[in-house]
Amino acid sequence: MQPIVIGHRGASGYRPEHTRSAFNLAFALGADAVEPDLVATRDGVLVIRHENEISGTTDVATRAEFAARRTEKHVDGTLVTGWFTEDFTWAELSTLRARERLPTLRQSNTTFDDQQPILRLRDLFDLVDAAAEHTDCMLGIVAEIKHATYFAGLDLPLPELFAAEVSAAGWNTDRLTVESFEPSVLAQVRAKGVRGKRVFLLEDEGHPADAGAGALSYADHLTFDGLARLAAGSEGIEGISVPKSLILRKDDAGEVIGASALVGAAHGAGLEIYSWTLRPENKFLAKTFRSGTRKADFGHWQSEFRVILDSGIDGVFADHPDLAVHVRDAL
Repeated sequence: MQPIVIGHRGASGYRPEHTRSAFNLAFALGADAVEPDLVATRDGVLVIRHENEISGTTDVATRAEFAARRTEKHVDGTLVTGWFTEDFTWAELSTLRARERLPTLRQSNTTFDDQQPILRLRDLFDLVDAAAEHTDCMLGIVAEIKHATYFAGLDLPLPELFAAEVSAAGWNTDRLTVESFEPSVLAQVRAKGVRGKRVFLLEDEGHPADAGAGALSYADHLTFDGLARLAAGSEGIEGISVPKSLILRKDDAGEVIGASALVGAAHGAGLEIYSWTLRPENKFLAKTFRSGTRKADFGHWQSEFRVILDSGIDGVFADHPDLAVHVRDAL
C-alpha cells in the first residue's frame, strides 16, 4: 500500500502555514490529509497555530492594543518571550492576521501576509468536509495536540476540549488521527471516547514533557523493547512519527546510503510509522542531497524523498504535498 501524504500545516511551502488557503491548496495538490497544531485560548477555544507563542506567525506584534500582553513564560522547560494564545480570548485572536513563519527562506509566501485570519479546529473540520464533497477520496486530519501538560497547569485540559470539538463536529471517525509528543495525552484522548488513530511523536533526543523522574527518553522508546512496550501499552498507541533523520541511514562520513531499519522495527512491533518533514530546500535536506550554497534553493529533493517514501513507511508530512505525491506515484 502506498504511503499517505499529509500536508504539513497545509501546503506551507506555498502559503503561510495553518491558513485556509494553505489547507485548501494542500488538498488541491493531492494531499490525503492535513496536519493542524492545536493550542488553546483563554476561554478554551482550540486554535490552529504551530505554537502558543504567536509573534512569528501573526501580526500581533504590530497591534498597539495588545502591546501590554507581551511577556515571558516557561513552556515545557524553555523560556519563551512573546504573545501567547492563552492570554487572549477567541474574539481577540480572531482579529489577528496570519504571517509567513519563515519569511527569509520563503519570501514568496510573505506576499500573502496579513490577509487571512487564524482558524479554529472547528473551522478546519468544516473546510475538510467541504473539500471532501469534490473528491471520491477520503480526506483526513492528523491533529497534533501541543503542550498539553503546560496547558493543563492553566486549567485548559486540551484532551477534554479536543474530544468535545470532535464530538460536536461529528468527526469521531476513521478520518481522524491524533498525535502528540506526550503519550499520556493520547491515553486521555482515548479515555474521552475519541476513536481516531493515536500516534506518538518522537524526537531523536530528550524526554516527553509529561515524563516524570526516571521516565523513558525518546531514544528509549525507539529501541526494540521500547517499540514493543509502546505497542502493548495502556495508552493505546497505534503508530509513531519521527524526524526524517531517523529514517535516513548514513555512513561514517555522514552521507546518506539508504533507509534505516526503523521502519521495519516499528512494523515488526505492530506499529505504523510516519516521518516529518519532507522539504525541498537545501536548508532542510540532508547534506548528501544539497545543491549549491543558497539555503532557499531546491536541492536534490527527489532523491531524498525517494529514499524515505520507498522505505515502507506508512506516511510522510510534506510542506509541498505535490512534490511528495510526485515522487510517491513514481515509485
